[in-house]
Amino acid sequence: MTATINGNYINLATWRKNGKRVNTPVWFAEGDTKGIYYLFSSGEAGKVKRIRNSNYAEIAPCDVTGKLQGPWLSVHASLLERKADIDKAKKAIAAKYGWQSRMIDFFSAMARKKQKRCYIMLQVDKNQTNGS
Repeated sequence: MTATINGNYINLATWRKNGKRVNTPVWFAEGDTKGIYYLFSSGEAGKVKRIRNSNYAEIAPCDVTGKLQGPWLSVHASLLERKADIDKAKKAIAAKYGWQSRMIDFFSAMARKKQKRCYIMLQVDKNQTNGS
């Protein structure tokens, strides 16, 4: 059974080319399929560059500060390029975060950063479970 993560934040672990791990707390939303999660970031962010270098990542539930609230899970990270996939990610994030998502979209559009956004899909390794 594929693991499920609840809450508002996940800690996303990616690795630099030198092997150093970088943990980043981020918003996320579950996709239509169990074990699929979406998030977004600036297309110029370090996490996006690291995912371009290696699609292996790990995630764990956390609070806004990154304090872990559950076990780490291995995931395959993909930078979304197709409009249909990006729209699916946007819809999932908007459904979960509502007015907060709309507020961030508004200010990102005002700062002309929204068009530079990158949407990311995370797929949990199907061999992992969390007891659910």
